[in-house]
Amino acid sequence: MGFTWHFVAIVLALALVTLVNGEDPYKFFEWNVTYGDIYPLGVKQRGILINGQFPGPEIYSVTNDNLIINVHNSLPEPFLLTWNGVQQRRNSYQDGVYGTTCPIPPGKNFTYTLQVKDQIGSFYYFPSLAFHKAAGGFGAIKILSRPRIPVPFPEPAADYSVLIGDWYTLDHKRLQAVLDYGHRLPNPHGLLINGRGGNDTWFTVEQGKTYRLRISNVGMQNSLNFRIQGHQMKLVEVEGTHTVQTSYESLDIHVGQSLSVLVTADQAPQDYYIVTSTRFTSKVLTSTAVLHYSNSGRQVSGPIPGGPTIQTGWSLSQARTIRTNLTASGPRPNPQGSYHYGLVPVSRTIRLSSSAAQVNGKQRYGVNGVSFIPADTPLKLADHFKIDGVFKVGSIQDNPTGLKSLYLDTAVMGADFRAFVEIVFENPENIVQSWHLDGYYFWVVGMDGGKWSPDSRKEYNLVDAVSRHTTQVYPKSWTAVYVALDNVGMWNVRSQFWTRQYLGQQFYLRVYSPVGSVRDEYPLPRNALLCGRAAGRTSR
Repeated sequence: MGFTWHFVAIVLALALVTLVNGEDPYKFFEWNVTYGDIYPLGVKQRGILINGQFPGPEIYSVTNDNLIINVHNSLPEPFLLTWNGVQQRRNSYQDGVYGTTCPIPPGKNFTYTLQVKDQIGSFYYFPSLAFHKAAGGFGAIKILSRPRIPVPFPEPAADYSVLIGDWYTLDHKRLQAVLDYGHRLPNPHGLLINGRGGNDTWFTVEQGKTYRLRISNVGMQNSLNFRIQGHQMKLVEVEGTHTVQTSYESLDIHVGQSLSVLVTADQAPQDYYIVTSTRFTSKVLTSTAVLHYSNSGRQVSGPIPGGPTIQTGWSLSQARTIRTNLTASGPRPNPQGSYHYGLVPVSRTIRLSSSAAQVNGKQRYGVNGVSFIPADTPLKLADHFKIDGVFKVGSIQDNPTGLKSLYLDTAVMGADFRAFVEIVFENPENIVQSWHLDGYYFWVVGMDGGKWSPDSRKEYNLVDAVSRHTTQVYPKSWTAVYVALDNVGMWNVRSQFWTRQYLGQQFYLRVYSPVGSVRDEYPLPRNALLCGRAAGRTSR
């Protein structure tokens, strides 16, 4: 129990500092990660539980809160959690992916120290090691605005998290073994809404009131469409950005993405279907939940409302309507449009092209000709301790190679602190891709079919493009983003299609400042786990 008393000591010390110095508030979480039996699609299987819950506990926070999350790993194998969309300002050591953080050994604990600095919005966490993501361990993160910061809509009657995603009934170890043997996985077996299948999840509303639904696609690979029978959804926020408030009958949410809608209970008092279904798949998977009016006189009935299926043009057109609300405040009181990203000169263009190929007789995926393989030591620790031979900056190039083959390497791309770069995600394949950048938001300035060229910039949105952390790239298409590299660290750039991420479609962006000042990056945490070639060294 020694580590528990250590955690208590941390709690007391930080609470005292908060009282004395008036620091941003601290919130404390004690989590125990275990295996347990779950039945999400009616079939018994082994799931990853946090404090006995599937999905895991919701994190409720406010801008600038310090989150102290003590994670006890009661699994018989190493474990890590990552925080999808939490920027970890100056603090990539806490990011919870293997390139930055040593895994928590079985029977041990690690206390994450996160600050949701200058952030608002809807996010989620999930396990990042092995193929744990297919077993659960995910949960919602809410970051509310501070009390004095205006929000561009009235306070809703309630604020619900809705975690949607595709799901396998096969054990995650079996799925991982299929990939390790070099084969492809079958398609997922069904869809979940808050960890359950058809009509098992209810959201209760009162007639005439308006509710906020924070919807995250926490699945393994599929883009999903979300809709509510007989109700309009007003989009108000995407991954921490207040959006132009447009109403939709249904919304595409690609894997790894999050958004918020307002729904008013303005229909006859009965129960209505909440529906999610797969997009761009030959076989459409569907799952339902229930929007239950508190004075309902009728259960859900009739056909489940249909949605779009394979139409990429429909999805692309919808994506272009999602724009930043320039006059609304973000996490700070100044308007979101006060930073004119379209006027900042671009110092570098990075083109990233995805691909699939066989390497040594096994299925692999990559970007710009490189299929990522993990090193024996987290890259951030190797960088901190200046351990030679773990990785090489520049092992992935700024442009596609033009070759169909892949080679294996621990791919790291170097970048200068405070550079303003253009990244073009190119998708020559026949599937929808979803790309994520840890540590940052980026402005999605353009997307279209065909091949990208410099002339494509003429169509960029340089005024009110949405700022987010995960973007889709349609088949045979491209998506361009602008990003201000103002966060020093080692940051994962990955496909959110988890099979592809596991088999190499990722790399790390090393944003470097030669100054070495704590103003640019925090020191290595005192409680940092040290593994690989960093084992036996001191954290300070």
